[in-house]
Amino acid sequence: MPASLPPPFQVTVLAVSGSTMMTMASVIDPLRAANRLAPNPPFEWQLVSTNGADIEFTGGLVFPVSGSFSGGRPATGNMLIVVASFDHQKYVTPELLARLGQALRNFDIVCGVEAGTWLLARAGLVDGKEVTTHWEDLENLQHAYPDADVSDARFVIDGRIWTCGGASPAFDMMLHLIETQQSPQAALEVASVFVYDRLHSAQDKQPTTSLGILEHNEPTLAAAIRMMENNLDAPVTTAAIARRLGISVKTLETRFRRALKVTPGHYYLGLRLQLARKLVTDTRLGMQEIAIRTGFGSQSAFSRAFRTMFDQSPLEVRHGGAQIAPS
Repeated sequence: MPASLPPPFQVTVLAVSGSTMMTMASVIDPLRAANRLAPNPPFEWQLVSTNGADIEFTGGLVFPVSGSFSGGRPATGNMLIVVASFDHQKYVTPELLARLGQALRNFDIVCGVEAGTWLLARAGLVDGKEVTTHWEDLENLQHAYPDADVSDARFVIDGRIWTCGGASPAFDMMLHLIETQQSPQAALEVASVFVYDRLHSAQDKQPTTSLGILEHNEPTLAAAIRMMENNLDAPVTTAAIARRLGISVKTLETRFRRALKVTPGHYYLGLRLQLARKLVTDTRLGMQEIAIRTGFGSQSAFSRAFRTMFDQSPLEVRHGGAQIAPS
């Protein structure tokens, strides 16, 4: 008599409106592919929203759900995955937070994806835990929840609490889940379905700039960019960057112009102002604080540079409601 098969691993995905489709696909599609490749589907999942209403993803796409997380009987299963983005505050209710606070009673694993980590934090689930979130929000999360150990890793597993930083890290995390629930071979086969090279570990830092093939073809240029990323609040000179890399300023400038069609200084300023715009649109920080965090000596210098690049002042962008969705 053949041995009975283990029951499928039960996953509940709680999606908050305003999340990105790419992140949601990174969570669900690896499970779908694992089921397609296996002789007996190893996973079952359901998609729920905060109140049972359809989810509106970024770009205006609307997706139906199977039920409400906040109402009715509490969901149970092996894993709860909370997917949210920067405007999650408008969808959070005391009842939702109460349900999340009880989630460890009903699930073996509770996971926050992108701003989903904020919901776990507000529900009291991350104190004393190592966690991560999208790289744009790491500092704010640590400030708001000092009892959590906030990491810039792609994804973090601390006991029964899992967290990850965005769409690509979510894909890595789901491959890890498939590997632990099935086998390394199964995870490799799923990655192959999506022509995805598993180059990252959980501990790899989230890059503020995804350099891709540039890092392979121009490692010195990539190193210069990483140096800039690590010094957005206290910019270093082009000469200092070149000196640390062991090349001349002229060589560094030539490589930037050849690969990116800009000077190092212009590229560096762009990194700082892109971060500034995200802080303007996605946080409530004052303009003076944003100027400090992005390396400007004064608020007036920050405002001038911001207007030159974006044709609007920081306050005009904030009051206009411009949004930059995280990837």
